[in-house]
Amino acid sequence: MKYIEHWLEFLLHRWGVGVDAAIYFRLMILLVAVGLLALIVFWIMKHLVIKGIYKFFLKTSFKWDDALVKFQVFNNVAHLVPAFIVRGFAQMIFEDFKAGLPYVIKITDSYLIIVFVTIINSFLKVSEYGLSKTTAFKDKPISSYFQLIRIIVYIATGVLILSIILGKSPAVFLGAFGAMTAILLLIFKDTILGLVASVQMATSDTVRVGDWIEMPKFNADGEVIMINLNTVKIQNWDKTISSVPTHHFMTESFKNWRSMKESGGRRIKRSVYINVHTVKFIDQETRERYKKIHLLTDYINERQEEIDLYNIQNQIDTSEVINGRRMTNLGVFRKYIENYITNRADIRKDMSLMVRQMPIEDRGVPIEIYCFTSTTEWAAYEDILANIFDHILAAALYFDLDIYQQPSGKDISKPLEQVSTFIQMQK
Repeated sequence: MKYIEHWLEFLLHRWGVGVDAAIYFRLMILLVAVGLLALIVFWIMKHLVIKGIYKFFLKTSFKWDDALVKFQVFNNVAHLVPAFIVRGFAQMIFEDFKAGLPYVIKITDSYLIIVFVTIINSFLKVSEYGLSKTTAFKDKPISSYFQLIRIIVYIATGVLILSIILGKSPAVFLGAFGAMTAILLLIFKDTILGLVASVQMATSDTVRVGDWIEMPKFNADGEVIMINLNTVKIQNWDKTISSVPTHHFMTESFKNWRSMKESGGRRIKRSVYINVHTVKFIDQETRERYKKIHLLTDYINERQEEIDLYNIQNQIDTSEVINGRRMTNLGVFRKYIENYITNRADIRKDMSLMVRQMPIEDRGVPIEIYCFTSTTEWAAYEDILANIFDHILAAALYFDLDIYQQPSGKDISKPLEQVSTFIQMQK
């Protein structure tokens, strides 16, 4: 080092530069030289050494080192060597400027700390990526915990840099942070609430990545794609993204469809409304016609035997239709629907299955179908649902039942046309 200094001084004196001016010229020359050296070393590290390491990692059979390449972990290492070069030559460069040397050292030390933090952050990203791909952590909110680690690292970095620049012990700044606890709690309120919510969500297993979540307050209805410290991102079925604050999953109501998917069956709970004016007792002729329906043959025979036995035992005069017990077209239709659903291969038999009559409404008599499909896949579920109700709506006519629907313009205009036609014929 001394040799370089004497050689520069000799050249400057030889070129006629004065003693006072030589000091500044030497500083400029050394700054340029060290800057060029640092740039050359940086280029070699980044474009030759680190690229060579990445190529080697991609050729290996291991998978974990591919993540190091994906997140460009070693790119930040290239910044270390130039910083060490500047730090090493600082003493020589600023030999004649002792007052400026401490500031240069503080800047380079702060820069080294920042580079080290970026390297640590890169390794944290790799660790988060690797854990998220494992079976144990695939659906867990590990992003929240890594975000918390990053926040701690950033706070520690800030404390170290301030202690270097101001020349104070880190304990002084930690004490100041203690005095500012109330302000920090206010600033990081959402982060703290999110952390607590993330821990509760993980321990109670209320929400996982991949769950179908329905949260009407936030217009969220879709699949959870990410759980962070502050937000839970939900991709709605229309492909929009809803971001819900994490702590709201502990304070607000929401529906999680995960158990439905895990059960392997999705519920059908829908009603058809029967016009009450079409409900009637069935006579023998109608009963014989119903016997021809494959799904009702056994039921009609068994049910009629039971009714006949009851009427005979109680000496009931069945010449009047209203006397005694008798089947109705609505009751037979309800049994037909139950048998029809039970005989479908795409309906679960080990789960609740019923066809029930609900309280009468102004729209008629609701007949509710309650069962579970053998698939939870959305499109297949809708197809099964549509096929069942297509058949029910068409089958109602065979039982002389009308499905209720609110009158349309055609329902009103058609009778008026018939009246008008009749009047014209009378004329």
